[in-house]
Amino acid sequence: MLTLEELEKMGECSIIGSGVVDNPGLHKHPVRWVAVRGMAPDWAIYFHHAVMSVEEVMREGDKIVFYKDLIRELVPCTDEVFARYRY
Repeated sequence: MLTLEELEKMGECSIIGSGVVDNPGLHKHPVRWVAVRGMAPDWAIYFHHAVMSVEEVMREGDKIVFYKDLIRELVPCTDEVFARYRY
C-alpha cells in the first residue's frame, strides 16, 4: 500500500507501478498502464495500447480520470495518497 511518506520521497516522474489491464471502460482491448509521480507530490495513471512501452505510455497515454475504483485497484494506496491523484 502506497503511503504519503513513500510518495513524497519519490523523485519527480518516478514510476509508481505499471502493467496491463483488461477493462472495457477504458478500451475494448487490454491496455498498458503506468502510474507516475508528478512534479508536485501528486500522481496520475496513464494508459495506451498494450503493445506500447512504458515510456511511450508516459509520453502519449491518456489519463485515467473517471474510474476511482480502478485507480485504487491498480495502485493500492492510503486515502491521503488517493487525495493527491491528479485528475
